[in-house]
Amino acid sequence: MDHASLMSAAAVERITARLAAHEKATTNQVVAVTLPDLGGYAIEERSIDLTRHWQLGQKDRDNGAVLLIAVAERGIRIETGYGLEGALIDALAANIIRSTLQPAFRAGNFEGGIERGVDDILAAIAGEHVAKPAEPDRLEDAEKVFAAIFMIVVLYGMFFGRGRARRRGRGIVFGSGGFGGGGASGGW
Repeated sequence: MDHASLMSAAAVERITARLAAHEKATTNQVVAVTLPDLGGYAIEERSIDLTRHWQLGQKDRDNGAVLLIAVAERGIRIETGYGLEGALIDALAANIIRSTLQPAFRAGNFEGGIERGVDDILAAIAGEHVAKPAEPDRLEDAEKVFAAIFMIVVLYGMFFGRGRARRRGRGIVFGSGGFGGGGASGGW
């Protein structure tokens, strides 16, 4: 379902035929959908809403999956039903996003990226997908720099700021929190 008009009619037909043949052979229901935007929702929420609305997968097997591309947010998500989680694990989904979809999208090749991404998803479900090395992620590099700066500030505060702060009765408080999540998402 190409609601964002990223693909030609011929590509949509090819993908639809592949997904229909896969469903006929396995009963797994896989959908690829592009949206112009997420309508204010987080990509995780939107992908889960779509799977529930379309009732993907067989009720007793929960064997559905969605490849969601949101153009305005530059978001990509692969959402997998419980019945396919053993084959299309989060790590493989993340690898497909980083090694197949992101490089193609960054090059402006949405149609080719989506087609290869669908092929990789189907191969993963069949147990035939081999994880590929991903192109270096610019965000990961920025995160490493931020982490290094943060550690320098923490160490400086521990060794040099501590005595002064103690005498004045003030100090820096560093807390920690947690976060969680599931599935595989990315951007381009």
